[in-house]
Amino acid sequence: MRDVRSFVAIGDSFTEGYGDFYPDGSCQGWADRFARLLAAAAPGLAYANLAIRGKLLGQIIDEQVPRAIALEPDLISLAAGGNDLLRPGSDAGALAASFEQAVIQLKGSGSQVLLFSGFDPAGLPVMRLIRDKCLSYNARIKDIAARHDCLHVDLWSMTVLADSRHWCADRLHLAAGGHQRVALHVAETAGLTVSEDWRVPLPPDPAGRPGWLRARRADLHWAAAYAAPWIGRRLRGVSSGDGMSAKRPDLLPL
Repeated sequence: MRDVRSFVAIGDSFTEGYGDFYPDGSCQGWADRFARLLAAAAPGLAYANLAIRGKLLGQIIDEQVPRAIALEPDLISLAAGGNDLLRPGSDAGALAASFEQAVIQLKGSGSQVLLFSGFDPAGLPVMRLIRDKCLSYNARIKDIAARHDCLHVDLWSMTVLADSRHWCADRLHLAAGGHQRVALHVAETAGLTVSEDWRVPLPPDPAGRPGWLRARRADLHWAAAYAAPWIGRRLRGVSSGDGMSAKRPDLLPL
């Protein structure tokens, strides 16, 4: 990867950094963490993050892609489509076709482009229902990255993230440790030297595996606290990100 002195991240909650919070409650996430690694190699790095939780691919293309291009950064990251895949009737092929058009726009601006294919959702209660669609979409993203000479981060290969301790209580978003590992993987993909290995598994959980009754109680709590509100928002046609603004809308030094 050629020298990067400016970086713009676009996408949804994954790139906003939901689940990995600063002490003041604002989102950190893999993109902030990666930006700091970039800045260590390129002092004075300017960074913007336009990602907003809950955004669909079409919204990201309409609202964030033009802004990212207008900022004229050296590097743009794009991770999108997961929220679409969760919706009934979504089609991985159609989504990938729209995704590719966005990549063509981003590449046409002269920026380097970094793409993501998604996690393996086998251990996630809602996401695992769409595992086949995720596989199909990921294969297309990988092909798009190759066709358009983009950097590509394969999150599916990160088997270390199968550990539930890397996920939030909502079982949909990465926790701080998961975001840190993704940042390290992105840094490796970008050719940066890092001092930690994202592949090293966590030590055994001293609490051990929960028993059947404890696990079922946890499932019931999750259904009431997280799944039901999520389904309710889908039925009402609203998103957790409605009315929110980007956390870092302008290219600014870290």
